[in-house]
Amino acid sequence: MIDQVDLGLTGLQVSRLCFGTGTQGWQGRSDQSVLGVDGRARLLRFAFDHGVSFWDTADQYGTHRHVAAAAAAVGRQHVTITTKTVSRTAAAVEADVYRFLEELETEYIDILMLHCLTEGDWPQTMQGPMETLSRLKEKGILRAVGCSCHDYSALKASAETDWTDVNLVRINYAGDTMCAGPEQVLPVIDRMVAAGKGVYGMKVVGGGGNLTSDPEKAIRFVCNQTSVHALVMGMVNEAQVIENTGLVSAALALA
Repeated sequence: MIDQVDLGLTGLQVSRLCFGTGTQGWQGRSDQSVLGVDGRARLLRFAFDHGVSFWDTADQYGTHRHVAAAAAAVGRQHVTITTKTVSRTAAAVEADVYRFLEELETEYIDILMLHCLTEGDWPQTMQGPMETLSRLKEKGILRAVGCSCHDYSALKASAETDWTDVNLVRINYAGDTMCAGPEQVLPVIDRMVAAGKGVYGMKVVGGGGNLTSDPEKAIRFVCNQTSVHALVMGMVNEAQVIENTGLVSAALALA
């Protein structure tokens, strides 16, 4: 079984391995969405039975219905769900949140992220969406807010702003499909964690799985040489769930 950990100071507790549903995901589809709602929901339930109670989705992945079906089966209160929006205005972000609630068949979203930020001044230019999400958080519709960054200046800004509760950060030992090399990103992660932010790592095996020739090395690096609370990995079958839960558990035992 995968260990559980407090996600910074968010009040959320998550599994150290997060189930990603957005492999090659964009424009409403991903490698996970093509499994179909029933197939994807079965795999999420299988992962849950192996301790993976942290699930990551996004509007762009087309997997909200899949996650909803699995959450209903295991009990919504037993899983932590992240989803994300690429909308860039306050009105559009608010509309997205209420649509996501319907699609996820839930009364609240654990973590709502501004997705794929690419500018270092985003804490200034995104004031409208940020204020909207903060208001929805105060109402209890959202439990935490944050962002995913696809640019180093945007990543540094996310570490410096008090607004983010959770950060999704691209990290692997090779610098593959990252905002910058690991020697630059690791100190940013450390600053986030020291500030009480929840941090989980993506692209653990690189973009497109480029580091899968030695997944043990890739997972061990993130578990043992970074301060992230969890790592997200996309999985499409039970064998991958078993392999990744085993590798993460083994790496954490050596940390």
